[in-house]
Amino acid sequence: MRYPNVQQMTSRQQRVMTVTGIGDLSIEPNIAQVQLAVNTENKDLSVAQQENAYVMNQVIESLLELGISRENIQTTTYNISPQYDYVEGKQVFRGYQVTNAITVKITNIEQVGNVIDVAVQNGVNNVSNIQFTVENEQFHYQQALSLALKNALAKAQTIAATIQLQLDPHPIKIVEEVRAEPVLYRTFSAKELTGSTPIEQGQITISATVKVQFQY
Repeated sequence: MRYPNVQQMTSRQQRVMTVTGIGDLSIEPNIAQVQLAVNTENKDLSVAQQENAYVMNQVIESLLELGISRENIQTTTYNISPQYDYVEGKQVFRGYQVTNAITVKITNIEQVGNVIDVAVQNGVNNVSNIQFTVENEQFHYQQALSLALKNALAKAQTIAATIQLQLDPHPIKIVEEVRAEPVLYRTFSAKELTGSTPIEQGQITISATVKVQFQY
């Protein structure tokens, strides 16, 4: 006995269209993180450490006076390394370099330049990895995800209309692509800083990508 309807359904299920939907949302960041480092060098390791600790304590106190909360100041690197010069092809010990780096979270985005200036004035000699992010990032990502799904449907409808296919607008499969956190970076040496430091945060783009399958 033949079941033509079953055969038609089986054939229909095999007609699948796969499209990629992309959703981008540009927003202004409202959180910044910056890495501030103090490098000291001396032939006597204990002196290099003491000098470093003194300067870094000054830096931290100056940041607290600016209103940065202590929980938003975190030590990220503490490193001791011997330094050498090369004189006439020979390696000559110069001293020990001590590096102490902290990461500072700044919730008032307008304060970034002032934080850097004050830190440098108090002894920071390397500024790096300025990162701009946004609070409630997951909320904005959901909006981008919605845009990605609409983009996928629009693509499928365009393809179907172009080649005259009867598209079922209800997807049979949706796969969310792995995404990276939306962060903008800027890095420079404290030696490049003169006077007031203008920091333009610009905008960050939160992106979502989905692969969607439709029947037709």
